[in-house]
Formats: sequence, C-alpha cells, structure tokens
Amino acid sequence: MRTRALPALALLLALASGCAVGPEYRRPQVEPPAAFRGQDQADPASLADQPWWQVFADADLKALIDQALAGNFDVQAAAQRVEEYRARAGMERADYLPTLTPGAGWTRGRNSGYTTGGGSTGSVFNVQATLNWELDLWGRLRRLNEAARARYLGTLEARRGVCLATVAQVAQAWFELRDLDTRLAIAKDSVADYQATLELFNRRLQAGAASALETSRAQAALATAQASVPDLERQIAAQENLISLLLGRGPGPVPRSGDPAAADLPPAIPAGLPSALLERRPDLRRAEQDLVAANAAVGVAQAAWFPTFTLTSVLGGIAPELNQLFGKGKEWEINPALNGPSIQGLRLRDQKAVAVAQWQQARTQYQAAVTGAFGEVATLLTAYRKLAEQEQAQAQAVAANREAVRLATLRYDTGLSSYLDVLDAQQQLYPARDALAAVRLARQATLVGLYKALGGGWNLEDPGKAGGWAAPKG
Repeated sequence: MRTRALPALALLLALASGCAVGPEYRRPQVEPPAAFRGQDQADPASLADQPWWQVFADADLKALIDQALAGNFDVQAAAQRVEEYRARAGMERADYLPTLTPGAGWTRGRNSGYTTGGGSTGSVFNVQATLNWELDLWGRLRRLNEAARARYLGTLEARRGVCLATVAQVAQAWFELRDLDTRLAIAKDSVADYQATLELFNRRLQAGAASALETSRAQAALATAQASVPDLERQIAAQENLISLLLGRGPGPVPRSGDPAAADLPPAIPAGLPSALLERRPDLRRAEQDLVAANAAVGVAQAAWFPTFTLTSVLGGIAPELNQLFGKGKEWEINPALNGPSIQGLRLRDQKAVAVAQWQQARTQYQAAVTGAFGEVATLLTAYRKLAEQEQAQAQAVAANREAVRLATLRYDTGLSSYLDVLDAQQQLYPARDALAAVRLARQATLVGLYKALGGGWNLEDPGKAGGWAAPKG
C-alpha cells in the first residue's frame, strides 16, 4: 500500500514545483547616455565609490554623521520598517508549508433513553489534528512570495536611501552652520573696523578737522554692522538645534573647531558611468523592486483563473475513555480537493487588468526616476564646475577690495584723500567677503548633492549589519 502511494506523492510534488504562470521579470529598457552632460568624457571612477568619511574629511563633521546614523529618528524608523517587511515575507513563505490545526474536547451528558429503552450517562473524549496543504500547481504562492520578497528588498534599499539622505542632511546643515560662523566673523570684523572709523571721525570732528556728514556716515555703517551680529547669532542657534534634531537628541550647542573656511573642495568631481547609476542609487533600486512586486502581482492575478488543489487530512480519535482514543477510537481521513476559480462575471478579467495597469504605472515611474536621475547628476556637475569658476572670480574681487582698502588707507595717511575713501572701500569689502562665503556654501551644497545623487556609499555594508554605514573607529 505504501509502495503504491509513493508514485502518486512524487507526481503531486512534481506538479507543485511546476512553472509559475504570469510574466517573468525583465528590467525595462533604459538608454543611459554615454556620459553625463557636464563631463568631458565618461570615467569609470566615481565620487560614489568613496565612503562618506573620506568625502567629508572633517573630524567634527564625521563625528556628527556617526551620531546621526545611530540616533536619527528617520534611520530608526527605516530599520523598524525593514523588520516589519522581513516578517511579512516570512508570513508569505509559511504558505508553502502545510497548516496543522490540533484540537481536543470532552463532552458529558445523558440521553433520554426513549429510543433505546433506558437512559444512560456517559462521557465522550475526542482529539484530532487537521492538516491542510495547498499544492502550488500554478505558482500563485510563488508569485506572492516573489512580491513579498521584492517589497522586503525595497525596504532595505529605502533604508540605505534614508542613511544616505541623513548623511547629506547633516553635511549640508554643518556647512550652513560653518557658513554662518564665517559670516559672523566677517560681521564682527566690520564692527571693529567701523568702530575705529567712528572714533577717528569723532576725534577729528571735535578738533574741527571733520564734518558731521562723515561722522554720520560712519555711525550708520557701524549700526548696520552691529545689527547683523545678533541676527547671525540667532540663525546659528537655530542651525545648531536643527543639527541636534538630525542627531536624534535635544537642542543644544554643536562643538566645532578650526577655521570654517579652511576646508578644501576637490577641483573636479568624477561621476562614473551613467549606466552604473542604476546599481548605485538606492531610490532607483527601490523603484525596481516595486516593479518586481507589481510584475509578480500580475502572476497572482493570472493564477486566480486556475483551480487550486488542496490536500486535507485528519488524524484523531473519539471514545468514551481516554485510553481508547488511539486504540479502538482511532480514526483518520484524507481528502484531496480541486476547487475551481470563483465565477464572478468579469471580475477575474478586470482583476488582472488592474494588476497589469499597476505594473505599467510602476514601469513608467521607474523609467521616469532613472531619466530624472541622469538629469539631476548632469545639472549638479555643471553647477559644481560653474560655481568653482564663480568662487575663483569672487575671491579675486575680495582680494581687489582688500587692496583698495589698503591703498585708501595709505592715501589717507599721506594726506592725498579723505577717510571717506577708506570707509567706501570698507563698505565694498565686507559684502564681497559675504558673497564669497555664499558662493563657497553653494559649492559645498552641490558637492553634498552630487554625493547623494550618485548613490554615494553604495558599496558600504548594509546599514542593518554591525559597522554598516558607520565611521571607522579610532
């Protein structure tokens, strides 16, 4: 009997491991450019190949990013979402296995004896285990598992994206803070110089060698410079609080050291091959996993057109005594069943049409994301190059204004011009220094944007593993 059952079981298992209905996933056709616009030629090397602690080579910034990756609330929520979808994928995998439902009961009562000629009181014990197993003949369960796995992998990519975004947000906030430090230093320099000018004019006015007009202009310049100091200090406090939030801690000061304008920026950015962007950017990888899940959903909808084959077996016993449950009271049953699809008018057809339309939407969204990514990188590459040219020109303007202040002071000392020429030169110098700081901040922001747009750190360990996305210790 057992020998005859083996071929039947083998046939069922062979059917259950058959091909799944529905389309097999293929990545949509995307035509990457030969090189990014803004590149002279494509270079296999890329800024994205470097870990963030090499790109942002600032000890204070590295410490802040390390803290943010450990404490940022968005990073923590993304990690929790990964665990949720890991468990969801496990739930789908469990459908491959049989479902075992145990049960037991006890009944005690008395019958009336009307038909038997005499009443009796007794007990009935029962115990049973029911096993249900759906054989995946058409691949419905496999497609459900494929979709669940894609959604899980999508959350992993989303987590990497959140980590990369956090690195970029902290770096950007840090550069903005250091820019405010630079502008505050410029403002304090201007206050000191205008204060000295006002004191000089007051002495000259008292000696009858200067006019009230000169003194009033000096007073106005000093007051304007003084007014900018508390405003910058307010902005600095707000920026420190923002960084504290990104680190997942309460508001407070942010430690920093060194000259805020001393950090060097690379003269050029290697962007790598455009085709490599599909494998590096976590948002594109996540969009592709969404497409994989949508593709699998088409297979699930198509499998609904076919019958399902389930195998149900029951093993148990029923007896008036416990010791008879698995003796005289033992019973078993095997019930294979083939259940056809529910006939609900055109519902199954429309259900598949919905899945196909959702897959088409996911494909379009993926293609749009890829095309947008190429454009984003190209725009940032051009911006970085042009900002470098602008910074160089603005630095020359600052140098020229410094020289103008020096020459105006020299001419005043030798009696060839009035001190108003010195004041006018100073009023040109400090806005020029502010403009240089603004251009440098824009260039730093573009560097951060490029690192993010290129999928920086794509080759680092998964953030869920120990040491992943963390700065090297020591």
